[in-house]
Amino acid sequence: MMKMLETLYATKSLANRLVLKQCLYTFRMNEDEHFKDHIIQFITLLNDLKNVELQIDDEDQAMLLLCFLPSSYKSFKDTLIYGRNNLLFEDVKGHLLSKHKINNEFGSDNKLDRKALVLVASRKRDKRCRYCKKLGHIKVECYKL
Repeated sequence: MMKMLETLYATKSLANRLVLKQCLYTFRMNEDEHFKDHIIQFITLLNDLKNVELQIDDEDQAMLLLCFLPSSYKSFKDTLIYGRNNLLFEDVKGHLLSKHKINNEFGSDNKLDRKALVLVASRKRDKRCRYCKKLGHIKVECYKL
């Protein structure tokens, strides 16, 4: 039974190519989805397309992966493509996984951590330097010393 399904799925029919292309172009990452899961699903979809002889070049794969990210990653996308002449899928994948790793290590996804940073920043603003008498820093951090 499994062999028959694999054979049917891997056929290069027009209907199968249409379904796979539709899956590719409607593929999106949810805000709460993990990068690894998203990338694995994307690569699986690309391999399925390759099996029916639909090739997508490397730069288009990279662009699609960026386009499928949620809107909250707009600045990440802009930063990644700024000043480049070409883009490779492996570069995009590596940057996404690095960003995810950094976010996990430093807890930037944690709302409590962000609130604590805001609280520290607001307390720091209220401090007055004993050397230059300006607000926002203390004597040890004074740029005039």
